[in-house]
Amino acid sequence: MKSTLPIFAIFAATSIFAQQIDNTNQDAKNSGDFSANTPEMVRTPRITNQGQNQNQNYNNNGVDGANGNGLNPQSNMRDNGQYGKNYANQKPEKSEFQSFIQYATGKKLAHFGSDFFSNTPSSFAPLQNTPLPSDYVLGAGDEVMIRAWGSVDIDYKATVDRNGVINIPTIGSVALAGVKAGEADAVIKSSIGKLYRDVAVSVTFGRLRAITVYVVGQAKKPGSYTVSGFSTLVTALLASGGPNANGSMRNVQVKRDGKMVGNLDMYAFIAKGDKSHDVKLQDGDTIFIPAAAGHIALVGKVNTPAIYELKSANESLGSILEIAGGLPVIADPRRAFLERIDPSKSQPRSVEEFNLNKVGLSKTLKDGDMLTVSSITPEFSNAVTLRGNVSQQLRVPFTPGMHVRDLIPSRDMLVTRSSIARQNLEGRDLKDYKDAADNTEGRDIPKDRDIPKDGLNISADDNLYGDKIKKQNANSIASKIGSAVDEVNWEYASVERVDRDTLNVSLVSFNLGKAMADVNSPENIALQPGDTVTIFSQDDIQVPLAKRKVFVRVEGEVNVPGVYQMSPGETLPSLIAKAGGTTSNAYLFGTEFYREQVRKEQQANLEKAIRRLESQMRSENAKAAANDSGGQDAATITAKLKAAQESSAQAIAKMHELKATGRISFGLAANDESFDKLPTLKLENGDQLVIPSRPDFVHVFGAVNQESSMIWRRGGTVDKYLEDAGPTSEADMDNIFVLRANGTVLSATGRGWFSSVKSSELMPGDSIVVPERLNKEPAYKTFTNGLKDWAQILSGFGISAAAIKSLRQ
Repeated sequence: MKSTLPIFAIFAATSIFAQQIDNTNQDAKNSGDFSANTPEMVRTPRITNQGQNQNQNYNNNGVDGANGNGLNPQSNMRDNGQYGKNYANQKPEKSEFQSFIQYATGKKLAHFGSDFFSNTPSSFAPLQNTPLPSDYVLGAGDEVMIRAWGSVDIDYKATVDRNGVINIPTIGSVALAGVKAGEADAVIKSSIGKLYRDVAVSVTFGRLRAITVYVVGQAKKPGSYTVSGFSTLVTALLASGGPNANGSMRNVQVKRDGKMVGNLDMYAFIAKGDKSHDVKLQDGDTIFIPAAAGHIALVGKVNTPAIYELKSANESLGSILEIAGGLPVIADPRRAFLERIDPSKSQPRSVEEFNLNKVGLSKTLKDGDMLTVSSITPEFSNAVTLRGNVSQQLRVPFTPGMHVRDLIPSRDMLVTRSSIARQNLEGRDLKDYKDAADNTEGRDIPKDRDIPKDGLNISADDNLYGDKIKKQNANSIASKIGSAVDEVNWEYASVERVDRDTLNVSLVSFNLGKAMADVNSPENIALQPGDTVTIFSQDDIQVPLAKRKVFVRVEGEVNVPGVYQMSPGETLPSLIAKAGGTTSNAYLFGTEFYREQVRKEQQANLEKAIRRLESQMRSENAKAAANDSGGQDAATITAKLKAAQESSAQAIAKMHELKATGRISFGLAANDESFDKLPTLKLENGDQLVIPSRPDFVHVFGAVNQESSMIWRRGGTVDKYLEDAGPTSEADMDNIFVLRANGTVLSATGRGWFSSVKSSELMPGDSIVVPERLNKEPAYKTFTNGLKDWAQILSGFGISAAAIKSLRQ
């Protein structure tokens, strides 16, 4: 009997296996897998439905088979899509309390946490292809993709039906409703293992079921929402835009089957990241947003000024400040002001001041409160400040017995950063200078002559201080001599002192030179806490000329050209004497003298003259338009006016290009040949004297046929040179002027009837300028136009006279 049992077992197994092969072959035929039709027993059984259209299965379960996001698109668009689109175009709501705070403080405060919902999409759809949580509970409508290999090959996609099961061919039904996603592998493998051994199973998930939840109460966008099956309360709130201006963010409730299954304080999530009270939603859940219990406002020096919701009627100030992130370091916890509203009183608003200590933080807040935290006074209690013409502005702690020399121990501290920068740039090319100039951004460089910043384009026509070159050789090394350091005003410095009892400001001056020379000098005054010591340069407050250093440059026809340090009060003759006197080629009449202060004044006057000329030209153009001859057509008059305006604009543009040179004219006569005729002008720092050699030419510019330089001939007049140059037909011969070599201008203005510029004798280096006529009409046309005007006047006079005569008759 025992020997027949194994034979019977083998026969039974063979029969079952043969039946499975037949079923597999039939499934393969239905699914289009022809490889399973092979009658050979050696092939691995294959179970698949990947070649079939599964739309029917998906539609039967109410799952979207098109977009793959677990949503019913029609329901979603109907419920909240268009509403959300309209809401996105609306302005944020403002509560009455927000309007009151804006009225009281002038500041627009938002509700704390409202920015979390500010970027809510107009139509919410859950994220696709996100990892499924292992604790997700499977249910009807979830799609399961099963892959198995080993003794059986399975590649099958199934959807959990309304009964909570899936059907796998040859395997049978597998119950998955209520099974967690992380346990699905084991459940399905257990079912397959009942028929096949040595099988590895992998279960993944496709489209998930959608659920419908309802958002009601004080919501921005109340309604029904179709969300994914693993959505939570936070994601649903984000879809609905959160509470409105009166809704609560601290008591959001989830109701299921008429019972509250959870509530969420959004402040805990937004301020602290606490999501422990977030609720996983189920189909049919209701999210209820009640009205807020109350609101208070935090203004002033708090980390997050905003309007905050009170969770309960007895919430303390400390808990709200904790949500707000506490106080910044510049807040003054000793002074906090609480404004409170009591509608039962005739004057409902009151204010109290208190300290934000343990007692103050425990104070209970009420609906409508406004807390203002003051800022500290940014004042030092024990500091002494050094500023002005120093290497670095300092604020140092005061020590008892502190004097000026303790604050300024050496003269090196009085060398400014700009002086050091100029010294460091000596010997470097202009590109290096530009780079260094850019690197000085943000430093204290107050002088006009300091290194230019802001990316100036340094060219060969710019000197070390960024000023435009006025002379062709002013970019030489000589222009930098005498400017190594900013000269300190050693005679005067000051201490600014404030009396804390009376708040009176007093100024104590001292002699800086004496204080630095002798530590025991009475000028080394004692300092007090809060003092401000100011050091001045000689450019900040101009010192007398006798106390200033004077560096003057002399060039040209002197025996020893160079830069000389002059004593205060010295004059031009003493400068020429220091330079070894003039050479035999020196041209006294053409001597040039430049001064920076004069250049600035000339430039200011030039700009005033240009503005005045612009006004005059506008006035003349307006008069011309009003008085133009009526015998011409409108097009001709318009063309003439346009041409006149363009000519005026070109003239003004050319004048804007003019730059003052700072030259001072000595007014020397043409026959002066001795340098003793030079004025005894006192020299100033930066003056420049140029003594040229006598040129051999006279220059002619302007409206001439040939602009040229002609050889100077003794006794030659302007008329003679103009005859050689040949004026053009547009030359204004009545306004010719001469730029003399001595810096003066010779013009027809102010000359008598029998004196003319044309008869003036020229000197070497003089320049004749022939301007163009602004009125381009020929003289005959001007004369005929004038006759027409006079004819109209006389005609009108005659008509008027005839009318008067007829009236008298």
